[in-house]
Amino acid sequence: MGEQFRILGIAGSLRQSSYNRAALRAAADLVPEGATLEIFDLDGIPPFNQDEEGHPAPRVVEFKERIRAADAILFATPEYNYSIPGVLKNAIDWASRPYGASAWNGKPVAVMGASVGQMGTSRAQYHLRQVFVFLNMHSLNQPEVMIADAAHRFDEHGNLTDEKAKELIRQLLAGLVAWSRRLKSGAEARAEPT
Repeated sequence: MGEQFRILGIAGSLRQSSYNRAALRAAADLVPEGATLEIFDLDGIPPFNQDEEGHPAPRVVEFKERIRAADAILFATPEYNYSIPGVLKNAIDWASRPYGASAWNGKPVAVMGASVGQMGTSRAQYHLRQVFVFLNMHSLNQPEVMIADAAHRFDEHGNLTDEKAKELIRQLLAGLVAWSRRLKSGAEARAEPT
């Protein structure tokens, strides 16, 4: 049997009872066979300061190492003021620096989100996808997982109870694994001598 396919899950919220953290926990139970999902909490990552990028905090170093070790990335983002939460953007910035040493470069990525509103984080996901372009991350576009009205999709213990959302997450994860493998085989084929 081959090596486990490793997905790194990152929630764009520090709140312990965040619906997006809960969605990642649900995703960890929905990965396809042969894959694992490990969650990295953004707690302890300091505000980005370019003066410090040459000697980042240990938590930033750990974050970048975990990104590099992963086969793919799964973001679960809330939506704050029609966009990406500051804590998530801050972490993304740290892992992209210093220029030329981005941990994100070439990584396959998928995104999902949960919100108490009716838009289900669609604007935040759109903005996050724009960031992926500059980071040279390879985004899986479908299925879109936007869990609206999240207060009614999770129980009091933070368990995802919505079967449609679970199925979409299952499809997203299967798609991310397949997409990542397709990208890798294409890169290997291009690297072979002719």
